[in-house]
Amino acid sequence: MLLTQDALDFNNSEIAFRNKSNAELRQVHTLFKVMNNAALVKTGKHLVNLAFAVRFPVEGIIRNTIYKHFVGGTSIEDCAKTIERLAERHVGTILDFAVEGEERDELFDATHAEVIRTVEFARNNKNVPFSAFKITGVGRFDLLAKVSEGAVLSDDEEAEYQRVYNRVESIFKRGYDLNVPVLIDAEHSWIQPVLDELVMEMMAKYNKDKAIVQNTYQMYRHDAIERLKQHHREALAGGFKFGLKIVRGAYMEIERARAAEMDYPSPIQPDKPATDNDFDEIIRYFVDNIETINFMVATHNEDSSRLLAHLIDERGLPHNHPHIYFSQLYGMSNHITFNLAEKGYNVVKYVPYGEVKTMMPYLFRRAEENTSVKGQSSRELRLIEKEIKRRKATKGLAKSETMTLASY
Repeated sequence: MLLTQDALDFNNSEIAFRNKSNAELRQVHTLFKVMNNAALVKTGKHLVNLAFAVRFPVEGIIRNTIYKHFVGGTSIEDCAKTIERLAERHVGTILDFAVEGEERDELFDATHAEVIRTVEFARNNKNVPFSAFKITGVGRFDLLAKVSEGAVLSDDEEAEYQRVYNRVESIFKRGYDLNVPVLIDAEHSWIQPVLDELVMEMMAKYNKDKAIVQNTYQMYRHDAIERLKQHHREALAGGFKFGLKIVRGAYMEIERARAAEMDYPSPIQPDKPATDNDFDEIIRYFVDNIETINFMVATHNEDSSRLLAHLIDERGLPHNHPHIYFSQLYGMSNHITFNLAEKGYNVVKYVPYGEVKTMMPYLFRRAEENTSVKGQSSRELRLIEKEIKRRKATKGLAKSETMTLASY
């Protein structure tokens, strides 16, 4: 018998924080309390950058606070315990080597080799059902921008782009050889054209039998639905599988600022409700076309998560349908992740890994996102405080550990 939608409760803090000890719960409470303060986040970012610049030993502090909460480890092997803990809660892992924005070929080659390692690791670990990478981790941003705008490349740039192409193809080919789906992250709108072109070419080549190559669409772009549907039509016409992930988006301020500076129409939706409407509309489209689309809904939005869960039940689809995945970032929205997993839905966490210093751009984005996204930190805080109170009420906290919330 299918579980009803009423059984899905994102306010169940016991399920959300079951794997957190009392001490860990207090640490997370402090972290989100800080991130709920925009001024502290802004000041902290400048202080950390300054500390690294003058070689002040701040790495240990970061490693034991924000890094520990949002990052799986320094290496694939170091993520083993994180993967195991998530698997115990029936949640899969997507290992994300979060390096981007480099400029030199030797660094691109190193990142390419590391992404290949994540694919090979996934092949041998059933708890890692996907691999993922960013094209800006294996190619220079400015070069990708020139290719996207159709600019004439020099001979050196042509050779450089061929190296980028080869890296991307070899990652997808390794996924194909080992039967591991590979997601490529979305990018800024002015380099997305070359990414889309590459991905559709790779889908045609490697997705004949399974959606190995998978794209990502940022639904805060007002053209996202039409782009996505056009790519779906191309897949149907070409006889290959269509795989993708949707997110709301990560570069809104940058996109709008560049559009204003360069005097072209902003590619971003006019407001958040427009983004939310398109996000939910495309979820309905996916379920309507479930036989020809493999999709992942990557969101921290409760309403969108609830919508997809409802549609799965409404259509009588199994909760673990192989074409449908939910996803959240490691360290965020555990109340969504674990409550979905508890009901048998396919859920994965994006788990970034890397050395502390190289992870700082990612960690700054997480801190800023939790500050800027309406209610994000407040929602996390509310649920953490609810769980602390619940444990106190059930004598979950030992008397020696009992503290009032006001003392945090």
